Amino acid sequence: MGPINEAHVGQPGLAVVEIAACDDQTAFAVQELLAAQWATATADRTTRDPGQPGVRLRCYLDVRQEPGA
Repeated sequence: MGPINEAHVGQPGLAVVEIAACDDQTAFAVQELLAAQWATATADRTTRDPGQPGVRLRCYLDVRQEPGA
């Protein structure tokens, strides 16, 4: 994964969440739980780091907004 962009965390209420999980299904399930609580820019695919176990997924949250706003 690339570096976190300052614009994604430049204000209170913005967050970047990196999920590490054993498989895609688990990573997407966690992302869905987050998206049910906060406005979330979701990812559509996971990444695998060579030599590391599992998958990773990054999503962006705005806890200032209600879901679906």
